[in-house]
Amino acid sequence: MVDDFSRECLAPVADTSLSGLRVTRELDALLAIRGRPATIVSDNGTELTSMAVLKWCQQSGIEWHYIAPGKPMQNGLIESFNGRFRDECLNETLFSSLSQARAAIASWKEDYNLNRLPLSSRQSIPAELAATIPLNPGRLRPKINPRTLS
Repeated sequence: MVDDFSRECLAPVADTSLSGLRVTRELDALLAIRGRPATIVSDNGTELTSMAVLKWCQQSGIEWHYIAPGKPMQNGLIESFNGRFRDECLNETLFSSLSQARAAIASWKEDYNLNRLPLSSRQSIPAELAATIPLNPGRLRPKINPRTLS
């Protein structure tokens, strides 16, 4: 998951498979920490179009926007992020266990959020930009992209 405003990597989830229920649990945990986004944007992956996600949207009142099928550039930020994540982390590491994968991904996330300037013209690293928004669980935040990473 990536915050569209700050470009901060919020929750890279490593597991053997991801269900819609798992996605909603991750979103609930993230909302408790970061607050409520105005909109969530995603592709049409089965874990993101499941009944669990649709029910979660109704209960939370958060708008969910699905990009058009076969149009990944409608979600260009996450496509760019996923390419970078694959190139810099997943393709560079041979994971022998799920716990090793989780540790390597957490380390990459920390480096990405705390030590790198984004590719855009913004001159703040993602964590610095995210810190400019007061964290208030009841406040609407800019949209996030919950593209799950496994």
